[in-house]
Amino acid sequence: MDKPAEMSQKDYVEDGQNKLIIKCKFCGSKILDKKSAKYIMQEKELPFMQQDTRKGGEVQIETINQFYHVENMYTFENIGFTHTVANHKYLSCADCYAGPLGYYEIDTKHSYVALTRVEHC
Repeated sequence: MDKPAEMSQKDYVEDGQNKLIIKCKFCGSKILDKKSAKYIMQEKELPFMQQDTRKGGEVQIETINQFYHVENMYTFENIGFTHTVANHKYLSCADCYAGPLGYYEIDTKHSYVALTRVEHC
């Protein structure tokens, strides 16, 4: 999949929330309804969705700075959670297990979905 160089906020955000339905890039499963998550900018390192196996087990990461903030996990239409890693869990598609799509903070119980890792419909 081609990743856009920089996503334009106006295409996906309206009144500080997700303007469109959010779906999995790989299987099309619906993750969030329109207007159900708050747009925020914050810097977070996440492992690549597809790791280069030639790197000898080293996890490759990227820095992401655009997220949808979801305060209640029951807001999601479809989401999976990994086991705990350093006080957070990674988010994945509950249907095809693609991920990480973002992360869940155990302390605050808030979730953050990376804009670049989902489809906007």
